[in-house]
Amino acid sequence: MPTELRDEFANDREKIMTRLPLALASSLLAATLAVPALAQQAGPPVERKPPNAPDQQPAFAGQTRAPQPPQMPKIRTETVAERLPHLWAMEFLPDGRMLVTAKQGAMHILSRDGKPGPALAGVPNVLAIGQGGLLDVALAPDYPQSGRIFFSFSEQRGDGNGTSVASARLVPDDRGGGRLENVQVIFRQMPSYDGNKHFGSRLAFGPDGALYVTVGERSDREPRVQAQDLDSGLGKIFRITQQGEPFKGNPFIGQNNAQPEIWSLGHRNLQSATIDGEGRLWTVEHGPRGGDELNRPEAGKNYGWPEVTYGVEYSGAPVGQGITRMANTEQPVYYWDPVIAPSGMAYYDGNAIPEWKGAFLVGGLVSQGIVVLHMEGDRVKFEERVPLDARIRDVKVGPDGAVYAVTEQRGGGGSTIIRLSKA
Repeated sequence: MPTELRDEFANDREKIMTRLPLALASSLLAATLAVPALAQQAGPPVERKPPNAPDQQPAFAGQTRAPQPPQMPKIRTETVAERLPHLWAMEFLPDGRMLVTAKQGAMHILSRDGKPGPALAGVPNVLAIGQGGLLDVALAPDYPQSGRIFFSFSEQRGDGNGTSVASARLVPDDRGGGRLENVQVIFRQMPSYDGNKHFGSRLAFGPDGALYVTVGERSDREPRVQAQDLDSGLGKIFRITQQGEPFKGNPFIGQNNAQPEIWSLGHRNLQSATIDGEGRLWTVEHGPRGGDELNRPEAGKNYGWPEVTYGVEYSGAPVGQGITRMANTEQPVYYWDPVIAPSGMAYYDGNAIPEWKGAFLVGGLVSQGIVVLHMEGDRVKFEERVPLDARIRDVKVGPDGAVYAVTEQRGGGGSTIIRLSKA
């Protein structure tokens, strides 16, 4: 506090003290002195680099560059699996083993000591080009009874390619491998496009059994404008049944020229999604150069891309008219400039790291570590980062309450799985 303000504060405090009963005055004094003390406890923002769009201002306090928390746990890291193919996603099976997807098109079961079994039979062909390949995997809510899994992948089609979702029954064998049975493509993002970028994709089941499917808008300037078009599946989040049908209550069912599977629109490239402790969907999407954003997507709402966004084009030019807010579009809950390049996301409700209870954990490809978002209501109160010196592709909370991160190497190199616990 500047000297002149401190003196003014002291003078005002003296006047108050002479006019109030002693007990009340003492209480007020303790409360007022506590305010600056609490404010000093929070650390500086973890991001110190200059933004790519310095003239852009947040729409509300705390929308970007939140402070670090006053106390951060010391985190111990250990490698639990290594020399793996280039992975994209992982999921824990009920017995503690891991089911992983390799971008080139294979699926493996990892033993509890991190050893991969043979590639599962029955995985359909995937288009492993550019950012495409075998993408996310999720267990059906009734997996212990049905053995069903769901996975997303980039699919070659006669008129181009796109993100598709399939279901199958996982049948493990006694050699650490197994096969997929009854494989069915239940949903296709349409229209197809002959490109190799921005396929998304993450899968998340809501408490009502709805399957949320996130995708991308295919990156290029011509198709990306379709993120605003309800007759296009580019740049959307979908909400479907386990058979691939529009889920009851979707906002655009029965509307002309609108795909009934759409939940929300105006998204760029969504590679992070999770369900919070209240059963609500949260996502983090790749922005342009600056402008990665955390959202809580709601039914029928428009999240702006490419008409409204933070950040700039990779060339440094404005995106469109350089607008960061507009009527009838939603502001992100939080955004990053520079970007973290988000991939993978989990809601932490474990007990192994109590300081993270109720936080979102986001993998960072560019920031090369785990981004921990401590929430207060539906706003980011603190941002913490755990550097891992590796590109993080996926994040999961294990049955032991520890956090597991899937790394990747640039250029299609291999992956490791790292376990994070409290030191």
